[in-house]
Amino acid sequence: MSNALHHAIRLPTADDTAALGHWCAARAALGDCFLLSGPIGAGKTHFARAFIQSLLNTDEDVPSPSFTLVQTYEAPNFEIWHADLYRLTHPDEVVELGLEDAFSTAVCLIEWPDRLGQGAPKSALSLSFSAHCEGRLVLAQGAPRHELALALRQEWAAHAK
Repeated sequence: MSNALHHAIRLPTADDTAALGHWCAARAALGDCFLLSGPIGAGKTHFARAFIQSLLNTDEDVPSPSFTLVQTYEAPNFEIWHADLYRLTHPDEVVELGLEDAFSTAVCLIEWPDRLGQGAPKSALSLSFSAHCEGRLVLAQGAPRHELALALRQEWAAHAK
């Protein structure tokens, strides 16, 4: 059975977007990378904030790394790197951030992953956010860990009902 994933997820409300963040966080493992793409305001940061807050078990403010480029957090089982690459102009700038090492030593949430060029991890789960009716549509693609791909295909559909 292939572990490649191509799955559309409808998120009618902001709470549904947060729920997907919590759901993914609960299944995240060291070395997982989530590539979050979509236009400004599509829900990428909302997803990332919910993901991070659920692992830190706090409602503490999780700022967007728009200006700092990278924020790191110490979760109980691994470090979380949240990067916003919007302001980068060339993939070579990613090297200066240390993301290549973080891909294997942390869990990474990368907004504007197109700025990575060819440097995106092959095992990453891509979540492409877009407006849909009054909510969001997320297209999940990639070849993530088999368990995560399978769970997203099967469990999320049941969870979302």
